[in-house]
Order: sequence, then structure tokens, then C-alpha cells
Amino acid sequence: MAQPVLVKQSFLIALMTGAQAVMPALVAVICLYASVIAFGRDFDLSVVTVVLVLCLTMVRPPREVSIQLTSERTAAVADVMFHWCLLLIALLAIGYLTKALDGYPRRVFITWALVTPVGLILATLAMQEVMRRFLMSAFGNRSAIFAGYNNSSLELAKRLQRNPGMRIEVAGFFDDRSVDRLAMEAQTRLVGSLADVARYVNENGVDIIFVALPIRHIQRVMNLLDDLRDTTASIYYVPDIFVFDLIQARSGEIHGIPVVAMCETPFYGYRGVTKRLTDIAFSAGILLLTLPLFVLVAASVKLSSPGPVIFKQRRYGLDGREIQVYKFRTMRVTEDGAKIRQASKSDARITRIGSILRRSSLDELPQLINVLQGRMSLVGPRPHAVAHNEEYRKLIKGYMVRHKVLPGITGLAQVNGCRGETAQLEDMQARVNYDLDYLRYWTPMLDIKILFLTIFKVFRDEKAY
Repeated sequence: MAQPVLVKQSFLIALMTGAQAVMPALVAVICLYASVIAFGRDFDLSVVTVVLVLCLTMVRPPREVSIQLTSERTAAVADVMFHWCLLLIALLAIGYLTKALDGYPRRVFITWALVTPVGLILATLAMQEVMRRFLMSAFGNRSAIFAGYNNSSLELAKRLQRNPGMRIEVAGFFDDRSVDRLAMEAQTRLVGSLADVARYVNENGVDIIFVALPIRHIQRVMNLLDDLRDTTASIYYVPDIFVFDLIQARSGEIHGIPVVAMCETPFYGYRGVTKRLTDIAFSAGILLLTLPLFVLVAASVKLSSPGPVIFKQRRYGLDGREIQVYKFRTMRVTEDGAKIRQASKSDARITRIGSILRRSSLDELPQLINVLQGRMSLVGPRPHAVAHNEEYRKLIKGYMVRHKVLPGITGLAQVNGCRGETAQLEDMQARVNYDLDYLRYWTPMLDIKILFLTIFKVFRDEKAY
């Protein structure tokens, strides 16, 4: 949707974008061929076909050239590595089910799996650099102005100035308020009032106009558009999104009608598929690795005190729907009623084995089964008991928004020290704030970071009791 304003279209750009789309598949096949030849094996076309299909669907650059121009190189490298890992998981699963990889020695596959991402990273960075240099030399700078000064227009202007590859120069702002009243930053320039926009555009050959007036001033927007009908400049409306508390805001259309998402899950489209595949692969792997420990803990719980080994409790899951969450029983009671007292330090209800399990977070192991069932995720907002949800949803604004995603075994709040008893309302508020930040800023790398921090922080947290 933003592509035309950021990048002028041309046949060469279309060709370069097409080359970027097929580049990962070509690199993967070339590396596979080299690995097979190096170890004296035959080149299996069936495996090549699977690799090509997986690369074309799973390892590809962003479709919009503008994203490549504005993204950091480190982000491009991280994206390549993440999608390459997903491809390997998918390829191993297909190989296991079809036995297609039986003819390949392990050393061939490992060599290819290690060499290919290096080639992909180098090729991706090279293609991005070629694209940047081409755009820098092929097109001249274009001038842009902003009709309206607010947080959104100021932030957009800063981002345009920080990315010279987009070749857009910001000439200044137009607003009916004075410089003093606007409290403009030093590096910004007030060119004139809104009535001066049309004349300035015609006299100075402005290419792009960003209209950043508040929605409540829609009549002023319409009047400005009427004034600009005598120009050939491209006009874009920039809503002041900073006046809202947005969760995963993005624009799109429904049957041709433009819409702006203001509160939505981050796991839409391929993001949701990626998240689910990662959950299944990692949780299944962890369960297999910890199976002896799982059995040992279960026996310890059973022998230490009377009661079930697995404690089931009603909690809220995705979209606020009720689910049952599994834990190893750590208390002498199994509370799941309208009122539930949170565990506290030196709580008499906690068994001796339960105390050890809670301090080490081993009581959470059965929740890997919840992940495989699709009721939970490895990373996400921690689910609270139904009784606690009903209590806090009335006290904390935005509390239920955290249920826009699957609850997690660990989360951003937990690795930042917000776990254990919430003795004060502020304790739960801090936890919810981290949960909402997770929804706002989710990336696959954030999940990986949280998982690593969980190993080093949560399992040794003094608040775990």
C-alpha cells in the first residue's frame, strides 16, 4: 500500500524483485549440488524438487521493495536464519514421513544445512545493496511536505530523513498554529499555513503531500483536497495513530474498502503458521528429551502426598475462551472455584516436593502437552485462573486484550521479574503492561530471546514459591 510513495516503479525493479524471489532457491540447490558432489553421492531430483518448493514458499524476501530499503541489515540476516531453520524442520519432517532422505548420508545433509545459510545471507545482503545503489542512482530526489504537525507526521518525517535510500526530502510542515503553540522541534521547519499549501506545491514542484490533520477536522481535509486538485502531486493521508493505544496497528482493505486495524493479534497469516510450527517442533522435542525427568517428577508427586499427579485448573485462553491448564500438583489442595488464594512465601498448602518443583519451575512441564493440543504456546502471556481474570478485568484497563494470543508457558513479563504472587494491584498492572508490549512488538526473535532468558532467569527466580 505504501510502495508507490517510497519507490518509483520500473521494469528493472520488477526484474530485480523477481530475481530476489528465486534467489534463495537457487542458492540452496547450488549448495546442495556442491555438498553431494563433494562427498561423491548422486544428485536426487526428488529431494531437489522438495527443496525448491520449500525455499520458494518459506525463504523469501519481503514483497515490498520499500521494506528492504528501510530495514536494517541485521534484521535481514535474522530473518534469513529464522526461515532457514523453519525450512530445515519442515524438510526433516517430510524426510521422516517419506523416507526421501534415506539415501543421503548425514554428513552431506549437515554440510548443506550449515553452508547454505552463509550463502543465503551473503546473497541477500548483496541483492539489497544492489537494489539500494540502483535506486540511489536511477531516480532523483523527490520533495515532500506535511499538511499538519502532530506526533504521527513528525515521526514519519524523521523516518524519511533517517533513510536516504528512499530519496525523499522533507521540505517542511504547514499548520495554522504558530511555532510557539506547536512546540516544534529544532530540526523541523514551519513553512506556512494550510491556506499556503496549494500555492507552495505549484511554485516549488512538490512531489508528495502527506495530509496529517486529525480525523475530527475532516472538513479541513476535504477543503485542502479541493485546493490541491490543480496539482499533480501524490497525496497521502496520515492518521494521527498516536492518540490511540494501538495493538498491532496496520492498514489494509476489505473488498476494496480501506480499513485500519487498531487492536489485532500479531499472529495473522504466515506469522501464525510460523508460530504454531515452532511451538509443535520445540515442545515435542523438549517432551522427548525430558521424558525421564517427567516420569521421575510424576512418581515423586504421587509418593509425597495424597492426590492426583496432574493438577488441572480452568484458565482463560485465546479470545478469552476457557481452557484447562495442566501442572504437576504442588499443593495439598486443588482449588478451582470462584475464589482462589494465590501461593505466597512459606505457604502451608505447598508440599515439600511441590516447593522444589515451584522454585525450579518443573511444575510447568505438563503444559508442553497444552502446547501440543493448541491451547497454549511456548511464549505468550501467562494464563491466570478464571477467578483472578474475573477480578482483575474490572480493575485494569486493557486486561482482556492479553487474550488476543494463546497464553504461554513463559512470557515477557516473567523474564522481567513479574511472576509469583501479585500482592498489590500494581504488581498485576506491571505484568499486564509487559503482556501488552509483547503483543505490540512481537517478532520471532523476541520469542527466541524470551526462551533463552527463561533458562537463565526464571528457573532461578526468587519469586518462584
